[in-house]
Amino acid sequence: MRIIIQKFGGTSVATKSSRSLIVNKILKAKEKGFLPVVVVSAMGRKGESYATDTLIELVKRENPEVKERELDQIMCCGEMISAVVMAAVLQANGLDAVMLTGGQAGIITDSNFNSARIHDINTESILDLLTKDKVPVVCGFQGVNSNGDFTTFGRGGSDTTASALGVALGAEMIEIYTDVDGIMTADPRLVSDAKILDKINYSEICQIAHQGAKVIHPRAVEIAMQKNIPMMIKSTFSEAEGTLIGNFTDEASNSNKVFDKVATSVTYLTDICQIKMFNLDDHASVNVFKLLAAEGISVDLINVSPGQLMFTIAQSFMHCVQRKFESLGYKVEFVLDCAKVSVVGGGMREVPGVMANFIEALSDNKIEILQTVDSHTSISCLVEKKHLKKSLEALHEKFHLAT
Repeated sequence: MRIIIQKFGGTSVATKSSRSLIVNKILKAKEKGFLPVVVVSAMGRKGESYATDTLIELVKRENPEVKERELDQIMCCGEMISAVVMAAVLQANGLDAVMLTGGQAGIITDSNFNSARIHDINTESILDLLTKDKVPVVCGFQGVNSNGDFTTFGRGGSDTTASALGVALGAEMIEIYTDVDGIMTADPRLVSDAKILDKINYSEICQIAHQGAKVIHPRAVEIAMQKNIPMMIKSTFSEAEGTLIGNFTDEASNSNKVFDKVATSVTYLTDICQIKMFNLDDHASVNVFKLLAAEGISVDLINVSPGQLMFTIAQSFMHCVQRKFESLGYKVEFVLDCAKVSVVGGGMREVPGVMANFIEALSDNKIEILQTVDSHTSISCLVEKKHLKKSLEALHEKFHLAT
C-alpha cells in the first residue's frame, strides 16, 4: 500500500478556485499509484469567517479568560468546517472522500489543552478507508484525550498531524502544500535575491524553523525524521518542484551546490526585548529564571556572568516583567525593538572563520551587534529592528546564498 500524506494550509482551502487546485494535486497523486490521506487546516487567516483566530476572538469577546478546554472545543471547529467542505468538493469531482475529525482518525493525545502531545494513533479507520479506495480528509491541528475531549496542538498543528499520520501509516512521502514555492535562502520580502532550495536536511530545516521561518513547524519535521520519511514543501498555486526535506549525507549531496556551502539560509525573529540585569548574587539569578518560568515566559540568548544576566524575551511580556523585577528591587535595563538574525547551515560545523565572516558582514555595514549565540549549525545575533533588512542582506551576500 503506497500511502502519501497531502496537507493543505489555510490559504489553500480558503476559496473555491484554490480548492479546485487541491483536487488536481490529489488526482495526480492517485495517477502515480498513491493512496492519498488529505490533512487540512482551517480556512483562511485572521479576520476571515472560519479562521481559527476569528473563532478565538468570538469567544474571547464574551470572556477573555475562557478556560483552555472550552477554547480547544471551538478551535477545532475551523478544521472541521474545512474538512467537510473539502470532502464535498472531492465527492463532486468523482472521488469517494470521507471527512474525519482528529479523534475519528485515531489520534489520541494527553489533556494539555492548546498544546497537546500525541500519545498514540490508531490507524485502523484510515487503513480501512484506503483499502476501499476512499480518500480520508482529516482535520489537522486536533485529536482527542482519553475523556473524548477535543484537544489542539498549538501553532503549526496541522503540519504535526500530517507528520504523525505519515509515521503511523508508514507513508512514502509527506507533502506540505502552502502559498510559497518552497523553502528559501531568506525571506524574499526582505532579500531580493533569495532563492528556493531544492533540498535541505532535517536538522537544518528544524534550525531554520526554530529561528523564525514559518514555512513548516519544527515539531512536524522532528516527527517525520523518526522514520526517515521525506517531506516536500510545495505550493498549491504553482507547479514549482518545491523543496525536499530528508536525511542527506555530505557524500550523497556533493553534486548539489547548496550542500557544499557552509550556510543554507538566513532567517529572523522580531518583536524582541533584551534585558540586562546587574549587581545580582547567585541566588537572585536563580530567582529571576524561576520567576519567568512561573509566568510562562520563554527566554533566549542567555548570557550569565558574575553579578550579571543578559537575555531576551518576547516584547509583549516586557511590561509584566518590568513590574515584577521593579517590585523586587532589581536593577534592570530594557532594550526594545530588537530582532534576532540567524545564519543556519549544517556545513558550518567545525569550520574555522564562520563567526569572523558573520561579524565582518555586519560591521562592514555599520550594524551594531547587541548579543550573540551559536551552535554547531547556527549563529545568531541580536540587532536593532531598524537594521533587520540590511542585516539579512549583508549575511545573505557574505555567505554566498544567492549563487
